[in-house]
Amino acid sequence: MALAALCADDEWGRTWAKIMQHRFESDGALSGHAMGNLLLASMWNAGDDPVAALDRVGELLKVVGRVLPMAAVALDIEGSFNTSTGRIVVRGQKEVATAKGQIESLRIIPANPDARPEALAAIAAADWITMGPGSWFSSVIPHLLVPAQLAALQLAKARKVLILNLDTAPHLPGEEFAGATPEQHLTFFHRYAPGLRVDYCLVDQSVVRDQSALASVVATLGGALVVADLRVAPGSVHHDGEKLALHLGHILSQ
Repeated sequence: MALAALCADDEWGRTWAKIMQHRFESDGALSGHAMGNLLLASMWNAGDDPVAALDRVGELLKVVGRVLPMAAVALDIEGSFNTSTGRIVVRGQKEVATAKGQIESLRIIPANPDARPEALAAIAAADWITMGPGSWFSSVIPHLLVPAQLAALQLAKARKVLILNLDTAPHLPGEEFAGATPEQHLTFFHRYAPGLRVDYCLVDQSVVRDQSALASVVATLGGALVVADLRVAPGSVHHDGEKLALHLGHILSQ
């Protein structure tokens, strides 16, 4: 998905973006698998270094930018949740993202993995770093659980923008962390990155319940709150790309 999102905005790029995200539909073992994942898996299985394979696919798709892994080894994720029937431990990206109950802790396996030097170099060289939107437990927070990467983020000269999800609204049950306030999302973020300063927190206006309280929590992270209309449509859990680009452009121009 990251590679497809960075495809060139021409016929070649748009065609390959569709091919990469195509999911097989059959009664066989490939049903549900994305073509892009199979392409990368085949290159890795053939012995290609993960970064070299990503770069090679990026050249094929004519991507603008570069996609890099956050760790030097394959990772799994595990979370502990408090539920009405007691404490449970779930393992796996999908399982953690869809688990019911109040999250207690989050960890990656193996713990304390090495980071990729290419990713650390990119963080050090960046002028701006955006974090989110995405699955809070299985996509955003895990980047903070790789010690070297967290340290690089903390030391980076880049200004940082944290983009909150659209599934924090109480009327959208079933989504990860659904019903939790934006303040709770930020508190969870701060728990795993207490020394990480965030310059701006961009949030859709529909999920803000108490703007003063939210601004106060953002201030504890060292940043300013930016509230805007970012949804595709009322009730949607998807950002509008043009709206998001517009407001990010305004922030980055400051």
